Amino acid sequence: MKTSLELRIGKILTHRNLTIATAESCTGGLISDRITDVAGSSAYFLGGIVAYSYEAKAALLDVSWDTLNTKGAVSQETVLEMARGARNALGAAIAISVSGIAGPGGGTAEKPVGTTWLGLVTPEGEWTRHFIWDGDREQNKRYSSEAALQFILDYLEGRLTE
Repeated sequence: MKTSLELRIGKILTHRNLTIATAESCTGGLISDRITDVAGSSAYFLGGIVAYSYEAKAALLDVSWDTLNTKGAVSQETVLEMARGARNALGAAIAISVSGIAGPGGGTAEKPVGTTWLGLVTPEGEWTRHFIWDGDREQNKRYSSEAALQFILDYLEGRLTE
């Protein structure tokens, strides 16, 4: 039987005595929910911030208004600021962030429905990943949470070389 991503992440974080935090927009807390599905996750999961609006991103995660107004909420720049903000606010070693257009509305020609950015901020560096999902709202949220957990695991297992 395949071990879940969240269980694998939990074992590594526990073994390395690392902590993690989340900053979520389009997933509405789904990443945090999955991380906390693991018994004992309180040893490494410090908390998550669901910041859906521009105002919440600015107030809770210290995302700059300039970034929001020039790049938009769904951008590489915004997810990096979101992850930095969660890491700082919660004092975590690692922070993952997500912002996207889950659908069915909200898409544009430049950023169609399904456009999603993930940000990962760690002591060793900062990375982003970009996706355009093709599911419905619920599927896009699931795809994003799965991709975020895979992103964390790739970092923990030394597979980020960018």
